[in-house]
Amino acid sequence: METKDWFTKPCVMGIDEAGRGPVLGPMVYACACCPLSTSLQLVSRSFADSKTLTEAKREQLFEEIQADEQMASATDSLSAATISAQMLRRHKISLNALASDSTHRLIDAALAAKMNLHEIYIDTVGDAERYETRLGHRYPTIKFTVRPKADALFPIVSAASIVAKVTRDHLLRDFEVQESVDVSRQFGSGYPADPDTKTWLDQHIDPVFGYPGIVRFSWQTCESLLNQRGVPITWECPEDEGQQTLQQWGRSSSSSSQLASSSYQAAPKRHSFFRARKLARPICSF
Repeated sequence: METKDWFTKPCVMGIDEAGRGPVLGPMVYACACCPLSTSLQLVSRSFADSKTLTEAKREQLFEEIQADEQMASATDSLSAATISAQMLRRHKISLNALASDSTHRLIDAALAAKMNLHEIYIDTVGDAERYETRLGHRYPTIKFTVRPKADALFPIVSAASIVAKVTRDHLLRDFEVQESVDVSRQFGSGYPADPDTKTWLDQHIDPVFGYPGIVRFSWQTCESLLNQRGVPITWECPEDEGQQTLQQWGRSSSSSSQLASSSYQAAPKRHSFFRARKLARPICSF
């Protein structure tokens, strides 16, 4: 975030996200900031929950926010690949935890730019009261207000909502597929219930590799489709798990199930010293 002259004055920040629920594309967190002394003027600027605005109106307000010398904004984007990797790792990180980390990064960036933050308004993540308390402990000099539908209650959060939504729309529009496949851009809203999104997912599934990187593999929608149409894959359990079957990914297969129950012998359980420290034997290939 680029430092501005008014950062030394008492400032207010609003934080909101776009793209929490879709199965496609990034989740974008954004903040909007201004001096406390001018915050009441935002009421007259038609800022509102971005979901209630037309695309043209969002774009117009976004440009106004970027051009306003008495406002500042920043974004923190989590790609679909990042979300999937964190939510599918062995020790899973929840979407709420990822959202909280994004919020911290936005606040930390403003503080690093020497912004004199006095108040921050945030659209709720999980339990509003508990989240507000946690933030207050982390940043004791700042007054936090965490509320459901904050983007409809506080104009500074509405401004952040617009920045987040327009930024996500631009990222989706400009997304470059890294995989060597032809991908249609007619994927609808990206929400699992959208018929266009359902059709896109149905047409772009690969039985081995699943989907291009724009898709969140961690969503139940993808998991169900991959279980139905993916090639059966068997994985040996880590030897320190002591399990008697092979873990499987892909659609169910009677032959794979028989293989899992008949041919796999669990390795002897390792000493508790190694299990407690999650130490594994290195496997080297030369």
